[in-house]
Parts: sequence; C-alpha cells; structure tokens
Amino acid sequence: MPRHTVRIGRSCLLAVMACLAMPVWAAHAYGQFGDVRYPAGFAHFSYVNPQAPKGGEITLVPPTRQSNFDKYNPFTLKGSAPPGMLSMVFDTLLVGNMDEPTTAYGLLASDVLVAPDRLSATFTLNPLARFHNGDPVLAADVKHSFERITSKQAAPQYRTYFGEVKSATVLSERQIRFDFQRPNRELPLIVGTLPVFSRQWGWQAGAHKPLDQLVTDMPIASGPYRIGPVQFGRDVTYVRDVNYWARDLNVRKGLFNFDRITYKIYKDSTAQLEAFKAGEFDYMQSFVAREWARAYTGRPFDRGELLKAELPHGNAGDFQGFQFNLRREKFQDVRVRQAMALAMDFEWLNRQLFYNAYTRVRGYFVASDFEAKGRPGADELPLLEHLRALLPAAVWDADVPQPPATELAADSGHTLRDHLRQARDLLAKAGWTYRDGALRNAKGQPMVLEFLDSSGSMGRVVTPFAKNLEKLGIQVQYKVIDFALLQKRMDVFDFDVVSNRTVGSEAPGTELLERFGSKSADAEGSGNVLGLKDPAVDALLDKVVSATTRPQLVASLRALDRVLRHGHYVVPHWYGAVHRVSWRAAAFDRPEVLPRYYQPEALVTTVWWSPSAKRP
Repeated sequence: MPRHTVRIGRSCLLAVMACLAMPVWAAHAYGQFGDVRYPAGFAHFSYVNPQAPKGGEITLVPPTRQSNFDKYNPFTLKGSAPPGMLSMVFDTLLVGNMDEPTTAYGLLASDVLVAPDRLSATFTLNPLARFHNGDPVLAADVKHSFERITSKQAAPQYRTYFGEVKSATVLSERQIRFDFQRPNRELPLIVGTLPVFSRQWGWQAGAHKPLDQLVTDMPIASGPYRIGPVQFGRDVTYVRDVNYWARDLNVRKGLFNFDRITYKIYKDSTAQLEAFKAGEFDYMQSFVAREWARAYTGRPFDRGELLKAELPHGNAGDFQGFQFNLRREKFQDVRVRQAMALAMDFEWLNRQLFYNAYTRVRGYFVASDFEAKGRPGADELPLLEHLRALLPAAVWDADVPQPPATELAADSGHTLRDHLRQARDLLAKAGWTYRDGALRNAKGQPMVLEFLDSSGSMGRVVTPFAKNLEKLGIQVQYKVIDFALLQKRMDVFDFDVVSNRTVGSEAPGTELLERFGSKSADAEGSGNVLGLKDPAVDALLDKVVSATTRPQLVASLRALDRVLRHGHYVVPHWYGAVHRVSWRAAAFDRPEVLPRYYQPEALVTTVWWSPSAKRP
C-alpha cells in the first residue's frame, strides 16, 4: 500500500474521531428540543423592565393554604419550610424564563456541554458566583448539594426527580459533570434546576450534620434574598442581598426588585381576606369564584385603593380533582371510581356556586397540546399497540372518556337522575349493593368516604356532592383539618379522598415519574397521591422521558393522558382561563407586556417594583 494512502486514511480516521468527540450541545443555554430564543450575551428577558428601581417592599400570603412553618430546610420530609424560600434564597445551575417552557439559561453555570451520546452534561460555573457568606460557588459545592438532596435523609421526591442522574463528578474547581442512566433530552434541564448550597451549611465540629437534622440552621446559599426577620410559624421576611453576585447578570436584570418580601400566614381564609382589605398585606390571588364575585368589594375597591384584575395567560390548564387513594381496597375497582364521578354535577355547581367562571377539567393535560381527544391518532397507535394486553379494549374502541355532563332537559338522558342510575348499576356490578340502610360489599362492609380539607373552602362543593353520593347509600364524612396535619396524612397515605391541584405545564416530563410512576407509589411523601401502580402507565412514562422531538413528546403524553383517563382515578374539577389577582394600587408598578407562561406570585415577586424606590 502506498505510504501516502496510509497517511490519508489516518487523517480521515482522526477527523472522524474528532467529530465523534464533539459535544452534541455546547452553549450559554440549553433547549430540550434545540430552540433557544436569546443569543449569547443577550441583555435581558423581554418581559422585564431592565431599569426597574430597587427598593420598597411587598407583603403577601402563600398561594397555598399553608398554616405555619417550623424549619429553614426545604429539602426534608418532616415539617414545613417558609413559603417562597426555594426561589428567594437558592440559586440553581440554570434558570428558565416565562416565555420558553423547555429552555433554560446559565445562572450559576455560565455554560453547559452535552456529550455526543447524551449520557452526560458538563457545567462550567460562573467565576463571579458567590454564596451569602462570601465564599465562591465551586464544583465541590454542587456535588455536595446533589448528593445531600438525593440521599435518604432528604424528601423522597428529590430521589425520584433526579432518579436518572447516575452520579456527579468534579472535573476541576469550577467544572462538574453529571452522568445519566440513559439518553434523555430533558435531563440537562433537570440537573439545571438543582438548588445549590454551601458545604459549610451544617458543618459542625469537623463533620456535616445529617441533612434531616438541619432544622433551624440558616441556609448558606447564593440567591437574591436572605432570610430576614421571622415570627416563627407566622410570617417570614426575605431581605434583598445588596451584594447579590448575579444582580447585573442578563438572566437577573430587572428582576427581584423589592428590598423586602414578606409572607404572612393566616389560618382562616375569611380572616385573610378581611386582613387584605384592612391593609395588612399588599397582594393576593383568588382561587374561589364566589369570593371573587362577592367578597372582593367594598370601600377600598370603590375608592381605588385596591385593584383587581383578571390577567390572561397562555399556560396549560391546571389539573385539579378529587383524587382517590388506590391503596384502599374499596377504590381498586374502576367501576366504583367511575360511579362516584357520575354523582358530581359540575354544571349545577358552575351555575349555582361559581358564577359560570370555570371550565371542566377533562384530563391530566387540559387545554394543552398534550390533551387526548377522540380515538387514538396515528402518532399514538404505535405506542399503545405494544401495550394492548395491558389495556382495556375501550382504549381503541371508544373515544377518550369525558367527564359526565348533566343537562336540564328531563328527556336528555343526561340528567343527574340518569347518572345516578348508571352509578348504581356500576356499583352493583362491582359487588356493592344497597341493603340494611347502606351501600355494602359482599362482606357487609358499608361504603364510607372521608373527604379531607385544610381550609373549609371545599365544603360548599362536597356538600351537594355528598348528598348525591348518599342517594347511592354511600356515607360521606367531610373533615377540615390543619394544613400541616393534612400534609402529614397525605405523606403517609392515610386518607380516602383529597382535593389536589397540579399547576399546568407546557413541557411535562421527568416530574411525571414521581406523580404517576409505580416506583414512587409507596415512597412516603411522594407526589404519587393516587398510589398508582400500572405497568402500562410506566411504559408510557418511559416514552415521555425518552422523547427526542417535540412531536414524540406530544404523542407520548396524549397516549398517557388517554390511558389515565380510562382508569377513572379522579373526579375532575375545573380550571380558569385567567389569573384573578388583587393588589394595593399605590404600591406597585409593572411592565406593560405580560409573558406567555407565568404564575402570578412569581411574576409579582420578580418583575414588579415599587414606584417609590430609587433607580439602581
């Protein structure tokens, strides 16, 4: 063989090897499907005012019904951390924005590099990044944070969420590589959400305290705020760090403008609204249509001291419903669950209680591209065919189930009485018949449902629902308990039925493993409220997290939605197309342009500013 031919072959081989070694992604940001809106060196996000002044304060209440807090550690199962703590105090490697659901930009990390086989992602830390104690943020701190959060001392949902991250390896002082169990385009985004804290947090007498023993130890993190004055269990104030390392970074420009952000906690929702009118805090969001229509009134609103608005958004609809605990034997027959759903008359509720303000939740990804419709499409069929032996024939032979709807016409076949007859027949087929004054199974045990609530606001919904269930012979117990006790009972799965809400997402993915996956069903404190264990669902979840294109993600989520809806695991509630918010008129200014995807609390605390503050 001529010598020059050998040299050419070696050159080609080296070139091929060089190409193979090149990363599949290396940039200032990461897009799950390659779409990155803002180029390197961009000035700021489009929906912020980069000249917003820093100063002033805002006082608000948690959007959840949180009734107290008893720790400063948000990563453990026991106890409750202060509201807003994660976003205020802890920075992450990457940070998303309110215009792009599947893209994140460098925060603690200045860039991200994804390997050609997508089995690892390497993050290079910004040399400017500093913790609140002045120490630099180093790769060893990131590794320490990851290992602590995924340990058995942490809340189990973190182990599920980061479950496909195999390990973290420090490559240099400011470079760290995360290795993955398998290729998954979402994993660099998942790792990017890792809250980072200093190795010095909990360091005592030459050793680290166990994570679950860090209770009132003040976190050492790097976020825009520090924990300030606290009335333990009642209110917490976050104080802006004037030396915040990322203050002028493009992903933080025009954000976190208030000097002080305070959360007040009220145990009673009525007292909370009256306190708002009396000026005890500045902003709140309404989740109850009746309150919005009838209680957000009075002199403060008439005089223009308080403003109220229905803010439009482009979010997917929130999922909300009465969720059954499938760990209970009485809920394991799908016909029982379907029968109970037939007893709720949403149309009556919407007319009589909600001022026709809501639309019925249809599935788990309502009002999004991922909502299943009709019969399986060509994109879903290949995914479902492999699971035919595990699924009911109705998945192919019938349209995706819709929530039962009542009509006023007596001859429509869809009145409440018609639905209750259907429910009675379904219960009989499942072995539940009415005798001796109650609906009983073959063992003679009565059907008893306990509804748990932490605020009492669901009482007006449960009451008519319970009356309909009682017509079937079902005994209903409605209990209002403290939020912390409700959370504890949910953590250990000690409940029959709870009302649960999940914020809609434009890019559902790995978090669904924790919400619906079999592995999380028995993990104390998991997000799998249902206790769902279904191999078909697990197989579809695997398709969701391994999707490499947006169309693949859409198809796998539609198939998942379809299968879940055929399981009748919940009694679907309702969702609204706007955010109902109210605030003190003179206290705030805000940009004219709203981002497409946002939650009101995050928008207010990050983008709004005080008109009395001075320019930065």
